[in-house]
Amino acid sequence: MGAAVFFGCTFIAFGPALALFLFTVARDPLRVIILVAGSFFWLVSVLLSSLIWFISVHLSKREDAALQYGLLIFGAAVSVLLQEAFRFAYYKLLKKAKEGLAMISEDGRFPISIQQMAYVSGLSFGIISGVFSVINILADSLGPGIVGIHGDSPHYFITSAFLTMAIVFLHTFWGVIFFDACEKRQLWPLGLIVASHLVTSGLTFLNPWYEASLVPIYGIALSMGIWAFVTAGGSLSNIQKCLTCCTRRGLTWTTSTQTPLSREATMGASKPGPFPQVFLPPRQGELIFLAFFLYMYTFQIGTSHCLH
Repeated sequence: MGAAVFFGCTFIAFGPALALFLFTVARDPLRVIILVAGSFFWLVSVLLSSLIWFISVHLSKREDAALQYGLLIFGAAVSVLLQEAFRFAYYKLLKKAKEGLAMISEDGRFPISIQQMAYVSGLSFGIISGVFSVINILADSLGPGIVGIHGDSPHYFITSAFLTMAIVFLHTFWGVIFFDACEKRQLWPLGLIVASHLVTSGLTFLNPWYEASLVPIYGIALSMGIWAFVTAGGSLSNIQKCLTCCTRRGLTWTTSTQTPLSREATMGASKPGPFPQVFLPPRQGELIFLAFFLYMYTFQIGTSHCLH
């Protein structure tokens, strides 16, 4: 039973992250490097926040339970602020790297856009944050022991897995919005990101009252996901095109003859042709649907193992 719970909760927590990594990051070495570097930045921020909390605890009265609880909240808030500060530092580093590599490249272009870097860096923050938040819980799920034997909630492990999944999504969305706000030099999106991060961290203190923490956190994740989708240039028409247009080979099709045109001819055309044209990146549709089905498969395995 312990192994079933372990693998089930692991699939729930990291199924989406695994799908996103395999289909959007793993094939590009540069994206893998950005992912690993972003994880390092997050680790440094947590190390500094842990050091601040450790010093504050040792300088206070350990017998005062209320004070220690307040220091725990203080440590969580400091951790959130440092994470966002290091997210900004990572943005500045990627910006410098992009400018430097573009100068020495043959065509003067960087092989990856700032939007793609924002997505990968946000995913890196989410994955490493999820690993550190749930790794000890997953280790305990292997047993021995029975969850809820002393009157506690028997859904501790599965709710922790769903919480981790939400955190991974949130960091990915925050990364996209954060980088876009830095590019446009807008302060209010940055403030909303920090505020939503603080609220999300504070809601976890409501556990084990999971209804009061999970539902608002997933509400925040949904709203941030819509915001990130619009920020990245998404729209309802884009979703419709993704579902209806042919994307098998990344070709451009005219609406009259359905004749495929080469990508070079499409990108190099100075004037639009007589018919509206739509270009979709190679295999975009397939990757989206494969990622979705992989997640649904791992989610089904995870829930069946955790609930049975």
